[in-house]
Amino acid sequence: MDDKSLVNNILRSGDTRSFAELVQRYSGMVFSKALGVVHNEELAAEVLQQTFVKAYDRLDTWRGERLGPWLVTIALHTSLDLLSKYRRRRAVNIDDVPESLIPPDETYSPEREEQLQRMERAIAQLSDSDRQLLELHYYQQQKTEAIARHLGLTQSNVLVRLHRIREHLKKLMTHE
Repeated sequence: MDDKSLVNNILRSGDTRSFAELVQRYSGMVFSKALGVVHNEELAAEVLQQTFVKAYDRLDTWRGERLGPWLVTIALHTSLDLLSKYRRRRAVNIDDVPESLIPPDETYSPEREEQLQRMERAIAQLSDSDRQLLELHYYQQQKTEAIARHLGLTQSNVLVRLHRIREHLKKLMTHE
């Protein structure tokens, strides 16, 4: 059965076997896309599950012949949302975060903690516009082209400002 027929079966009668067929057909593709974005099997499995739940809830909005590209798009957005959520939660107690989600170079040490605190104090001394630029580039991981459009600057201006901000932060941190 093609995707369109399976979707019509699901929409008409809530046929769970048809949905199971779609899940079986596209799980590998969705998991692979999620893993490529989140770089963690646990998170990729969570994205996989959320993707199919969202797809089921929105199945009546799908228009097309093949469901794969639509599911991959949902998986991509879900992956990015999940990463953003984990980044925002980094202020959570490190003991509450599963070990597998902590990158090896970011394990706790008193020296690293002190360095991060110095960095936060230095960032607090920056102007609002400089802090906004850092937020967009480092925390939201937006590309300089997108930042330039968002702030009404040229891409080269964004790059120069980021460089100057980093240099200023180095000075602030060394004089502390």
